[in-house]
Amino acid sequence: MKILVVDDHALVREGLCQVLQGFDPMGVTEVLQAATCTRALELAHFNRDLDLVLLDYLLPDMNGLAALEIFAQRHPELPVVILSGSANPSVVQQAMALGAAGFVTKSSLSNTLLDALRQILAGGIYQPDGFGPLSDTVEGVRTKLTTPPVLSPRQQDVLLLLLEGLTNRQICEHLSLGAETVKFHVSNILRIFGVSTRTQAALEAKRWGYDQASPARSR
Repeated sequence: MKILVVDDHALVREGLCQVLQGFDPMGVTEVLQAATCTRALELAHFNRDLDLVLLDYLLPDMNGLAALEIFAQRHPELPVVILSGSANPSVVQQAMALGAAGFVTKSSLSNTLLDALRQILAGGIYQPDGFGPLSDTVEGVRTKLTTPPVLSPRQQDVLLLLLEGLTNRQICEHLSLGAETVKFHVSNILRIFGVSTRTQAALEAKRWGYDQASPARSR
């Protein structure tokens, strides 16, 4: 498991590193740190095996939502979780609409954060308490699909594993495919569904029943 923590406060980063070791009692979770969005994007570029990003909403060089858009463009397969000092409804809505896999407040308990990240890595999404579940309508979809999308057999294989919450690296191992091949399939799946992030693709796929049975294969 490799996670990138982006926050301009060293103590916050170090604290999160300690909390994230709770993912594995043996302490094998690898945590990379960045104090700015610029550095975070550099690390993401050179660490293609990242599983998750924890991104602070307020950073010195860039607003977290702006950084979220860049991550969505450059690394659409990578789940990004926004961290914020407060759960402003408008900010939460904007973050989720831009494809955030989750929104966690810094006032949350460590167990809450870990539970949220486990939910996200299992293919779900997470919002603060008090916010209702996302509707079946996917926010941020560029073009609303009106007919079932048609995927190739291999794209369906990748999508079904994506819906199970597997990371790109795990999909590579499961299907015996190279990292670039899996990334290529994920990018094409996003394009076919008309979305910009992995989270949005999962929501749209579930809307068409891909979490139960593939529409394309059932015909």
